[in-house]
Formats: sequence, C-alpha cells, structure tokens
Amino acid sequence: MSLNIFYTPHSSESFKSVYHFILAKFGQRSADGFLSKVEKTIALISEYPMMFKASDLGENIRVALITKQCSLFYLVKTDAVHLLFFWDNRQEPIF
Repeated sequence: MSLNIFYTPHSSESFKSVYHFILAKFGQRSADGFLSKVEKTIALISEYPMMFKASDLGENIRVALITKQCSLFYLVKTDAVHLLFFWDNRQEPIF
C-alpha cells in the first residue's frame, strides 16, 4: 500500500533551489539526472516510508540520501508522507 505524498511549501522551494543550482552549475543533463533520482526516491518513500534512516529532528522525521550532495527530510504519518525540505549536505549540520 503506497502512501500519499504531500509537498510542503518549504520542500518545493528547497527542491527548486537545488535543481536550479545544478542546472546553472552542471547543465541540463545533470539537472535531469537529479530530477530522476528525486522521483525514484519519492516513489520508494511512498511504498516503504520507513526505509530510510531516522533523523535527530523528530520522532517520525526520516532522511533519504538522494545524492551524496543532497538529502530529503520527510515526515511519516499514518496515512501520508509530508516532504519537509531538501538539504544540501555540504552545508553546516542542522542539529
């Protein structure tokens, strides 16, 4: 049973930011590759929401590694998954 996926406003903004950075720095092919990896990761999260490791941010907040440079933080609820934000792993840790 797959869960519904909901984007928070912050997740949409942070995704656009990472995507446009990759597009500007590395070109369309790399940006399309990133988009493909994000779509595959979200599909996995929908089917297996507990697949990725738990984060230190909260009880039901998990983190999926998309590339070595980018992770996706998401909240698992009983009936849905809420994508919280995309994180550039080269930044300072958030906790």
